[in-house]
Amino acid sequence: MLERRPLLKSILSDRPKDLLAVSGLGSSTWDLSAVGDHHKNFCFIGAMGQAGAFALGLAMAQKEKRVLLVTGDGELLMSLGILATIANQGPENLVLLVMDNESYAETGGQPTATAGPTDLEQVARGCGIKETATFQNEEETEEIRKMVYGRAGPVFMNIKVFAKPPDLVFPHSFDGVTAIDRFRKSVLSN
Repeated sequence: MLERRPLLKSILSDRPKDLLAVSGLGSSTWDLSAVGDHHKNFCFIGAMGQAGAFALGLAMAQKEKRVLLVTGDGELLMSLGILATIANQGPENLVLLVMDNESYAETGGQPTATAGPTDLEQVARGCGIKETATFQNEEETEEIRKMVYGRAGPVFMNIKVFAKPPDLVFPHSFDGVTAIDRFRKSVLSN
């Protein structure tokens, strides 16, 4: 298993200026916020199951930019159909990074389906996403980085992470209107 925050920090440490990062709600938002405030990050708060559709639309609208979705297994399980839509649309600039802790860590650690027989990489592959992988060892960090930045998408990575609730680190702007306005201006500025 990997530690989620050091992994995300490593991935974003020298991010290219055209990378747009979107987080699913909860732990993924706290993770992206903990890495540092960045005007090209958009963090979801309280919209479970919506981050994948948002990232897809963003990737389709901003084809010259790389879009990284950082989300969790629980959030993705709420809207598995988005994987089929992503595969059918085939955006080459979209990367899905799923932090799979096999639990709803923030609400008490109840197991998700991935704690049982559900394999998100196989679901993504079954939906038609060709670039997929599952990672669970720290030694694989460089391969994860290569997939984030070097492969044509859509790319799907299921990262097995430790199931412990991370410390809450709130986004720069907790107000939705302010957050989307800031992100929109940043995306459209170049």
